[in-house]
Amino acid sequence: MGASVTSGGKVEGARRRRGRYKPLAEINVTPFVDVMLVLLVIFMVAAPLLTAGVQVNLPKAAAKPLPQDNKPLEITIDQKGAIFLVNTEVKLEQLVPRLKAIAGESKDTRIYVRGDSRLDYGRVMQVIGTINAAGFTKVALIAENKNK
Repeated sequence: MGASVTSGGKVEGARRRRGRYKPLAEINVTPFVDVMLVLLVIFMVAAPLLTAGVQVNLPKAAAKPLPQDNKPLEITIDQKGAIFLVNTEVKLEQLVPRLKAIAGESKDTRIYVRGDSRLDYGRVMQVIGTINAAGFTKVALIAENKNK
């Protein structure tokens, strides 16, 4: 069963084996399509977030940026419904005047609201509604990461 050598110096058995296994000339595009579909979904979700207003060409300036306190304010609502601004307990009626005193004229201050999971949802919405009615628009709810 050995391979015989022909007059041209080629191995006859090797030629037979090569003839049985032809290289696959097709490209498997399935992984490529999968990756492209995932990227398409990511860009479809991210694209509206990137357009944040009217496109304008802003003038150049040599002025230094104004110092800003980017630390957000935290409002915590405990299980009993008590409201805490940072670590100080406040009544709902006192919340807006205290927020305005801390934030000043800046309505772009970030406010994080943390509510106890056993708390009535209506109480959390009452606090967020009061904050929003005062003109503060950057209000976010804080939750624990489930994977921790």
